[in-house]
Amino acid sequence: MKPASVSRRHFLNAALAGTALSQGTSSGAEMKETPKADTGTFHDPARDIPLADDADVIVCGAGPAGVSAAIVAARAGARVRLFEWRGCLGGVWTAGLLGYFLDFDKPGFAKELRDKLDARGARAGSKASAFCYDPEALKLLLEELCVEAGVKFQFHTRVAAAFREGNKLTTIVTDSKSGRQAWRAPVFIDTTGDGDLGALAGCSFEIGEAKDCPCQPMSLNALLMVKDAEALREFVRFGQALPGENSNSDKKERIREAIEKTGHFPSYARPTLWQVKDNLLFAMLNHEYGIKPFDAAEVTSATVRARSEMNKMVNGLRALGGPWEGLQIVATAEQIGVRDGRRIAGRFTVLKEDLIKGARYDDGVARVTFGVDIHATSAKHNRKGSATMPTDIKVKPYDIPLRALIAKDVDGLMMAGRCISGDFISHSSYRVTGNAVAMGEAAGVTAALAALSKRPPHEVAWTESVTKLTSMGLRA
Repeated sequence: MKPASVSRRHFLNAALAGTALSQGTSSGAEMKETPKADTGTFHDPARDIPLADDADVIVCGAGPAGVSAAIVAARAGARVRLFEWRGCLGGVWTAGLLGYFLDFDKPGFAKELRDKLDARGARAGSKASAFCYDPEALKLLLEELCVEAGVKFQFHTRVAAAFREGNKLTTIVTDSKSGRQAWRAPVFIDTTGDGDLGALAGCSFEIGEAKDCPCQPMSLNALLMVKDAEALREFVRFGQALPGENSNSDKKERIREAIEKTGHFPSYARPTLWQVKDNLLFAMLNHEYGIKPFDAAEVTSATVRARSEMNKMVNGLRALGGPWEGLQIVATAEQIGVRDGRRIAGRFTVLKEDLIKGARYDDGVARVTFGVDIHATSAKHNRKGSATMPTDIKVKPYDIPLRALIAKDVDGLMMAGRCISGDFISHSSYRVTGNAVAMGEAAGVTAALAALSKRPPHEVAWTESVTKLTSMGLRA
């Protein structure tokens, strides 16, 4: 279903009407009798809401792709608003306690983040491509970078509706403690992860292996504290491995065997522990299968089950004693980690064949080196000990073109992160956060150039964006 078009005059009138009231209050005139409703439906009466028209670029979602897009767009000279429904920047890095940066050996903003985390002693390990990090330090760093760039960001705010004039996205409506608010801009970027904005704007999309197949499971991660991390070296992944140390695969097997000793088979058969620093660990120990990320009731149930299982496993390991003595949960993630969401149709679709042949494109915005990573699709599959789906696909480093970041069905809309245009197999490779940052950087600079020159994003050449990034010190 495509959203109804709305006129600029309607929203300007709404804005003028809304300025007379505090956004968090209601007047007597606004209080209306509850309308009659048919069984199973309720009519939401029309109302005027405040409208802001003070941004060149609006970014929805402040995860790895969103913060990168917002910061780079602002540095490129655009007025930027960034909306996030959680209480911090960073998304899966911070609220999701992801634990690990992958495919991060990239230039530009990714390198800047590595260097700034190093300067704060907040990165574990010397490898540029994959490393652990301090989530609290990262929250602070991202906030400081947004403030420094002039990004206007707002927490606890979710995009709730999108409106077009013809084929062009012009306005979004958000819900928050401030009520419903409308926002206009020349260019929007969907970095919600699940493609929420694109879907609301009327874009076509795919999910999983088919339109209605979530496929990859969710995981609720946690921060753990242990008495002596060194005593758990045969189980824990450290930033610097010792000579002759067990492989990461061996460590996962040992964790699973330890959990099985407690009488429980983990829902993720390849559980993982990383050292953040000292005796603080990240943990990924669970899977939740067949959950649609845009079904709030399903996600709620999955979160409750995952948190219960996480506590059960940690309590069981602690009861084993020995190196597990003192193991306890410091915090479970605010947000369960989602692997599969909507993939919004773009002007180019990244395909499995691109991975196999190592595709190169003139408008390539990110060089992906991560392999195909498809987690078990069911508890039965996981029970067989195969926590990831076997595949014979050998990935050659390949490019994601700018066109995959530009919506096909709606003008003025870009995407970055795991909701870009790709098939199920390619998505399982490019979805890691090093690529999300590179995509966010590309979307941010392109959106800024488009908005400031009064062009749609698809008319901005990638060579123009690269020139701008170079002038900003984000390219050699």
